Amino acid sequence: MASNKVTLVCTECLSRNYSTPKNKQTHTERLEMKKFCRRCGKHTLHKETK
Repeated sequence: MASNKVTLVCTECLSRNYSTPKNKQTHTERLEMKKFCRRCGKHTLHKETK
């Protein structure tokens, strides 16, 4: 299986909060999901980093 671990970063405070597995063969675009950021104290958009 071609599953790699990717890191998600908050778009507001730029803190790297989450890591999640991603299959790079089936999902070539970058992940974007709403997650809770403890530093901001609210739900914000988190994007995949390099």
